[in-house]
Amino acid sequence: MQWYPLKLSYHVRTYAFGERLIPERIGKQGAPDGVVAETWEFSCLDETTGTIINGPLEGQSLHDVTMAHPEEVVGQGRSGPHFPMLGKFLDASHMLPVHLHADDETAARVYGAPNGKTEAWHILWAAPDASILAGVKDGVTRDQLVAAFKRQDYDSVMPRYPIKAGDTVYVPGGILHSFGPDSLIFEIQQTSDLGQHVMPVDLYGNLLTPEQWDEGIEKTLAELKTDYFPRPHSGCSITREGNKYSIGAAGPHFALERWKLGNAHFEDGRYQRALTLTNVGDPVTVKHDGGEEPLQRAESCILPAAIGDVVIEPTGEGDLIACYVPDMVRDISSRLLAEGYDRDRIEALGIAAGR
Repeated sequence: MQWYPLKLSYHVRTYAFGERLIPERIGKQGAPDGVVAETWEFSCLDETTGTIINGPLEGQSLHDVTMAHPEEVVGQGRSGPHFPMLGKFLDASHMLPVHLHADDETAARVYGAPNGKTEAWHILWAAPDASILAGVKDGVTRDQLVAAFKRQDYDSVMPRYPIKAGDTVYVPGGILHSFGPDSLIFEIQQTSDLGQHVMPVDLYGNLLTPEQWDEGIEKTLAELKTDYFPRPHSGCSITREGNKYSIGAAGPHFALERWKLGNAHFEDGRYQRALTLTNVGDPVTVKHDGGEEPLQRAESCILPAAIGDVVIEPTGEGDLIACYVPDMVRDISSRLLAEGYDRDRIEALGIAAGR
């Protein structure tokens, strides 16, 4: 078949940390009334899998299409139980729980899952005093962690960093973290929803029993890693033909780039990889051999690996978040070394431990 940009229905979560930033600040259409804490823009996970809403595959789920055509959707030599990336808008009007997600080893050993959940946050908006908590301070003991969690005194055991719009934070599985209040992010992650937290309430604000709270703390500590220190950074930028490409995160599971387009962008189909696009600016038109597809503000699409060459034409100022599973040498280190970035700066994107 002639492949084309796949637009999907999106999944909404109404967690207690959210409000209305997603429809009100970035103009997400069709959002329900009330709290919209997360919109899962592209997902292939269980009941959250998106349904294709355009073209010949309309009405089919992303999961079913990916399973039927793994190489055409994801890339040559690719196989697996799902599309490998999950992208979402996340409203942190209030502080998120202090939590972590299983890494790949823990996911397999404890949950029998195909992978864990490494993620990266790209900050779209943040109040002047917005910040994150990420990692565990050097020298903190297990007993000190438990005592801090019980006091809900997270700053005593976790580093806090200020954030601003345009920052990105890479967070591997197993790393304790939280962010908010007063921030809005785009998150890219492995396709997983595994997580443990240390809070006395659940994600919807309901009070846990003392036994449930203790169990959550114990499970979190059992999965905790302390070998990585996430820090916000502004990324590494490349300018080509009037367009600016900022690489914000890069690791084996995904790369995240912010594209500011003043002119048309050519995407080379010979790479044969899936590319996700999330529009946070003016409308763009995605042109391919089979036709063209408009992408409005706060809309996302997937460019399947087999789509071929694509041209993205902005109307006004194009502003896109692009994600893909990278070839780490070709897509990241070679490009940035050629631009004069040193290896320490490149590794801060997430390739190596962020000490």
